[in-house]
Amino acid sequence: MSSEQQYIELYEQCRDLICAHSADVMNAVRDAAFEDFKRQGFPTRKVERYKYTDIQKLFEPDYGLNLNRLEIPVDPYEAFRCDVPNLSTSLYFVVNDAFYNRGKEQEIRKATGRRDSGNGERIPQGHLPEGVIVGSLREHLSYPSPLTSYLSHYYSKLAKTSDDAVTALNTMLAQDGLLVYVPKNVQVDRAIQIINILKAPSLNREGRGGSLMVNRRVLIIVEEGASVRLLFCDHAADDHPFLATQVIEAYVGENASLDLYCLEETHYKNVRVSNVYIDQQRSSRVNHNVITLHNGVTRNRLDLTLNGEGAECFCNGCVIGDKGQHVDNNTLIDHQASHCTSRELYKYVMGDQSVGAFAGRVLVRHGAQKTSSEEVNQNLCTSREARMYTQPMLEIYADDVKCSHGSTVGQLNDAALFYMQQRGISEKEARLLLELAFINEVVDQIQLIPLRDRLRYLVEKRFRGELNKCEGCKLCK
Repeated sequence: MSSEQQYIELYEQCRDLICAHSADVMNAVRDAAFEDFKRQGFPTRKVERYKYTDIQKLFEPDYGLNLNRLEIPVDPYEAFRCDVPNLSTSLYFVVNDAFYNRGKEQEIRKATGRRDSGNGERIPQGHLPEGVIVGSLREHLSYPSPLTSYLSHYYSKLAKTSDDAVTALNTMLAQDGLLVYVPKNVQVDRAIQIINILKAPSLNREGRGGSLMVNRRVLIIVEEGASVRLLFCDHAADDHPFLATQVIEAYVGENASLDLYCLEETHYKNVRVSNVYIDQQRSSRVNHNVITLHNGVTRNRLDLTLNGEGAECFCNGCVIGDKGQHVDNNTLIDHQASHCTSRELYKYVMGDQSVGAFAGRVLVRHGAQKTSSEEVNQNLCTSREARMYTQPMLEIYADDVKCSHGSTVGQLNDAALFYMQQRGISEKEARLLLELAFINEVVDQIQLIPLRDRLRYLVEKRFRGELNKCEGCKLCK
């Protein structure tokens, strides 16, 4: 059986069950996504954007899915303490692929005309400004309101036009998701932190779970003149094999600002395939940062489109890999309007038998004059067995632009190591200091200062070979 055939049969057999536990808006595009998935199949390595990761192999195992939406026995508010020290965040949880709201905040307020949770219980306002929503996508798409129609347009837009099989698969299987909505001219001063927790359900008398596939969906809408900072942290609550597909759609309005930080600290049995689509309007600003500290196999795709004049984006990534880890970042920055700016910096430190890949394409279309773009990918291989593949690309159809790109793959500087050892620093410590200095150039780009300080600590801890655990985190112990 081919990798995609099991998902085709799954959907044909379980379509009604999938739809029964979702919203009509999400169900309306499932069949079209299913037809897209059948037509495309999983991409092979002959497909340019997937040449460094064998997607078909990743989806071969027979993973379980929680289509009946069984309750997962975990209370993250009590068990999980992984927030960044000294960073006052509005904290929310997503357990597998469902927004966690049992007994906690829900944000179905004036936007849907409801002030209760459906059973008469008043919904607390939390620390968010009036009108801001962080909550279950399924819930907010289920209640008739002007906002629901507005959200439906954005959700359906990508689902109807995607040319990516993984996005199509996510669209046909996702039953819930996360909604972040910031109304016009609203400034969210407090950073919003989303903890994605992977937790396998108990399947036998001993309480042990099996391998699990989850399909996360995230819709982010930042309206004109608004601003928000989002921090997504991926963690695994146990050591079972997980396959997580994730699709993030972000729409950033005119003069709006979005800071999006994605931090992965899972384990070597975890497979993560994430597709991020960001649509920017005139004079908007996006700061996108992806940090992979510990993982199994990770494949991140970023498609960012600058649709309005004066839009600017800053895309940064850092990867630390060892053992047999695999990290593949593939980006496309599409300049469709004039006077736009993009800056891209990705750095990798790969050791042992790990494999890293970066493919970044900057596309400057006809009429996108006065474009300014810079793309840099720098990499260190600290062992003979480590592998790094890099492919920066420029595709320019305008004649009044300033664009540059470059990449390097190398090892630690022997002269610098020798110099430090001559001054009493051990070789091990010298290597650590040089690796920290190398990767911290990306960490220093983070605008959220407490997060930046926390990451410096985590990066050093990672280089020292210590276990990947956050302070006070009970789930990872």
